[in-house]
Amino acid sequence: MTDEPKTRTAFTKDERGLMNNWAIEPRMYVDQEEKRFGMTEYAEIVNGRLAMFGLTGVLLLEVVTGKGLLQILGF
Repeated sequence: MTDEPKTRTAFTKDERGLMNNWAIEPRMYVDQEEKRFGMTEYAEIVNGRLAMFGLTGVLLLEVVTGKGLLQILGF
């Protein structure tokens, strides 16, 4: 006995024998592999941590030197 996939039909017939067809939606699945690119939870965490690191660095630079970042860069 072979395991052949069932044929999915997408039509009905009314009492007059007229067919009504519609599209078959593909089966949904969830990819279990963790993705590292695109709009993922991992990317959001990394971007948030980098933003916190940058803001902390600029704040510390201003407190230590007494000048803003733009003054130090010469703008």
